[in-house]
Amino acid sequence: MIATTHSLRRALCGIAIAAALTAASGPAGAAPTLEPTIASLAEYMNAGTVAAADGRTPTAIADTGSASGSSSGSAGSRASDAVGEGPEMSAYLPAFAYGLLHPDAAPPGANRWDCKPSAQHPRPVVLLHGTWLNAYDTFSYLSPRLAEAGYCVFTLNFGKSALLEAGGLGAVLPGRYGVGPMVDSSRQVAAFIERVRAATGSDQVDIVGHSQGGTIANHYLKFEGGQGKVGKLVSFGATHHGTSLLGIATLGRMINNAGIDIMGFYRPIIGAANVEQAVGSSFYTTLNATGDTVPGVAYTVVGSRYDEVMNPLDLVFLRPGPDATVDNIVLQDGCEQDISDHLTMMYSPRAASMALRALDPEGGSTLTCTFNPWFFGGGGSL
Repeated sequence: MIATTHSLRRALCGIAIAAALTAASGPAGAAPTLEPTIASLAEYMNAGTVAAADGRTPTAIADTGSASGSSSGSAGSRASDAVGEGPEMSAYLPAFAYGLLHPDAAPPGANRWDCKPSAQHPRPVVLLHGTWLNAYDTFSYLSPRLAEAGYCVFTLNFGKSALLEAGGLGAVLPGRYGVGPMVDSSRQVAAFIERVRAATGSDQVDIVGHSQGGTIANHYLKFEGGQGKVGKLVSFGATHHGTSLLGIATLGRMINNAGIDIMGFYRPIIGAANVEQAVGSSFYTTLNATGDTVPGVAYTVVGSRYDEVMNPLDLVFLRPGPDATVDNIVLQDGCEQDISDHLTMMYSPRAASMALRALDPEGGSTLTCTFNPWFFGGGGSL
């Protein structure tokens, strides 16, 4: 059965909070009693773990995620290239289904390593997916349009982490990436961009990021040597200031701050990246301590009024700092029939035209306006 990523995320978060609170009180006489701490959960999981055939026993990781300085690979996070171009898709749901069966497929037009940027488009474009997503199911609609417009397009799958590596329950499904600690993902993106720069001979790249991808791009710019290597950052539904996940993550943070480590408890269930993206996390305190932007970058930030993850909408937008420009855009302004949500935004013709215009404002790209339904998407064809 195919379930949308945001629906699965909401359900797991709700179940996790309920489970943690139940564990804290527990029915009379229940045994064993599971305290709402990640150490207790790790002990509980390890107590029931059976050794593998080779004699090794997997161990649950007691990682609270309280700091944003985890080392690369500290929780098993890794990245890989997207290879073997999949078909172009016009709607998210079939792209999601294809991504389950082909989790490391490249979106059409991407990762052609012999591509050389033209004088008209001198910077290659790097695409960064979001949480519990992958390069293919996020960009199978946008990537071919960028390639057809003459851009060299590159993408990767970052933040790959298994259930017992702090990846969360969603990582059990094939192709559910962007789940590992975001500092690790930022370093993986940094290494990938160096490869792109070397292969294309370009000093700079442009980045298009969806959801967590926009935040990873920001972290790369601020902490992983990205400043001066990026000309433009275009983000869609990006978690620039965290997400309330319809209030669930905010509730979890409130309970956590009251002294019950519920965020640590459900970190192994929803994954490190989801906990770090909760409003008020230490990750965002560090990320935005000196402002939203870095000098020398042109930012285009697109949000949707129908985004069930990034609400209130102001959480998406950025405030410009010195020597940076920010264009904050509401997808529906001037096009009320586009009712794209968090995921289907990347299958919106209007969003695609906004990306093309942001990357090349002088190229004469016109903004498209067509119906794009919430939940289903459809590339304007439904």
